[in-house]
Amino acid sequence: MLINCAAYAQGDKLGDIPIDAIPDYLARPGCFVWVALRDATELELATMQRLFKLHDLAVEDAHHGHQRPKVEEYVQAGGDMLFTVVHTLEGEARDPQVGEVHVFTGPNFVLSVRNRSQRPLLGVRERAEREPHLLRLGPAFVLYALLDNVVDRYFPLIEDLEAELDDIEEQIFVKGAARTNIERLYDLKHRLAIVKRAVAPLLDALGKLYHGRVPALVAQTEDYFRDVADHLARINATIEGLRDTIGTAIQVNLSMVAIEEGEVTKRLAAWAGIFAVATAFVGVWGMNFEFMPELHWRWGYPAALGVVGAVCGALYWRFRKAGWL
Repeated sequence: MLINCAAYAQGDKLGDIPIDAIPDYLARPGCFVWVALRDATELELATMQRLFKLHDLAVEDAHHGHQRPKVEEYVQAGGDMLFTVVHTLEGEARDPQVGEVHVFTGPNFVLSVRNRSQRPLLGVRERAEREPHLLRLGPAFVLYALLDNVVDRYFPLIEDLEAELDDIEEQIFVKGAARTNIERLYDLKHRLAIVKRAVAPLLDALGKLYHGRVPALVAQTEDYFRDVADHLARINATIEGLRDTIGTAIQVNLSMVAIEEGEVTKRLAAWAGIFAVATAFVGVWGMNFEFMPELHWRWGYPAALGVVGAVCGALYWRFRKAGWL
């Protein structure tokens, strides 16, 4: 689906243009075309490939989707091209939905293809058009604006995950909550891994745009891509901290489970000891021997019960004092 198609020159918008007019604007000096697609069909991608002379491998990746975040440079006759893949993270922190944005960037064009994503990127175009002095930098600035918008959306999700971890930590020492806490921690760890898979590869890939030999296409915008990388580095550091905290919390919860099981074992052992002593006394007095002094005592039965009760009571008091009961 075509979202919009517009032409720009010297930082100013010339207007929305039809697809058929793209070649005319590409031929104009100092002009570039910005096209946005959503869930593009094979025919739409083929059309864009013909108009912008896109590389076959990049178009194939955009068509199949499910790509790892990356930045690839293609050198071709029509001018160098960058193919960038970035993951979008949408929805609630309890169930983040992963989408993709594929951005083809050339000397005089930008083509963004949004897949499996419900949140529009119209705000990026509006922001760029409000800053014509930056839009004069051309397609490279548009690429930066798209990346910056997607990366900024990671922060609220990270904050929600941090808040959820804080809530779990408050429940760690609540009696009987260990099993539930471990299930929540593993679920949180899984969702954090989804964010990690979006952030870490992109952080590594962005180094191509501001460090060392950068493509000529982005030579004037290195500082902007460095800023995006700085945001990603902060997010990545937060993720690593959360992962360490989750690991520690899991170990603490497992320790709490072991402690609770130890408490139960001590209680069972204490009651078993009490009943074992009672059983021993009753077993002795229950034997059928003829010459037992207690057999002919008038108060033998009450005395026996009294001894058993007294010993069991003494054991109960001792175990209670020791904290076993």
